[in-house]
Amino acid sequence: MAINQLPPLTAIRAFEAAARLGNFTRAADELGTTQAAVSYQIKLLEERAGTPLFLRRPKQTELTEAGRALAPKVSAAFEMLGEAWGETRGGARGVLVVSTLPTFAASWLARHLGAFQMVQPDLAVRLETTTRNTDFRTEQVDVVIRRDDGNLPPGLAGHLIVPTDFAPMLSPKLAATIGGVKEPADLLRLPQIDPGDLWWGDWFVGAGLPADMLPQRPAPKMGSQAYEAIAAIAGHGVAMLTPVFYRDELANGTLVQPFEHVGSDGSGFWLVYPEERRNVPKIKVFREWILAEVERTLGRGGR
Repeated sequence: MAINQLPPLTAIRAFEAAARLGNFTRAADELGTTQAAVSYQIKLLEERAGTPLFLRRPKQTELTEAGRALAPKVSAAFEMLGEAWGETRGGARGVLVVSTLPTFAASWLARHLGAFQMVQPDLAVRLETTTRNTDFRTEQVDVVIRRDDGNLPPGLAGHLIVPTDFAPMLSPKLAATIGGVKEPADLLRLPQIDPGDLWWGDWFVGAGLPADMLPQRPAPKMGSQAYEAIAAIAGHGVAMLTPVFYRDELANGTLVQPFEHVGSDGSGFWLVYPEERRNVPKIKVFREWILAEVERTLGRGGR
């Protein structure tokens, strides 16, 4: 479509803000104009489109089917313009939204993010923790850090940050209650934190014991290594943890890893983002920083 066939940019901007915020008044506040002006611009756009884009109800506006189809494409177009302008100005600016698993946020990222902000003072990082998968098409997220085996869907790029190896860990006081943990079977004499986790069976098999030795009894399920580590340090049970994240705790004696055997299921923490956004400045600088910082601090870099 030729440029002169497009609707006025002001009308498109008003529509994008109203669709994203779900309200004409909030859109007006963001754009520094009035609710009546936003309503007028959207009316012009609807006349050009030949179809309503919003259903107008008292105290509520809702996108029509045509509006829902148009909104994400318009938002993406404005984002591309912003990124192009950022590249023209040089450097990374704005806000970088990072969605990550609670374990990685608590065990490594939160401790090191300040170093990134020091070298990128014009780029603010917004950290979101979640255990669910992110849909880049519908969510305003720039990069995701998640557990994966590297078989990413088409359209996504990924870099291994750190493999998720695992081994049982516990507090020294809990180990002392049975005179110390001397062989893998001794772990069965102690409470396990989330024994239903597949890592337990994998680790026992790797240690030469049958997986069905694990007791079938109710046990806490916390859904995150970060929480399981806290429970283990408090002496509530044995947790299956990734050793590289708990070097400090192992060094200062708040946790012990009684056996050298470490299991692996082939997965790891991966940095993931849309392939088409690989060279966006804010994604590029974060990618380069996190891979180098993991290599520097953990001694096992991504790729």
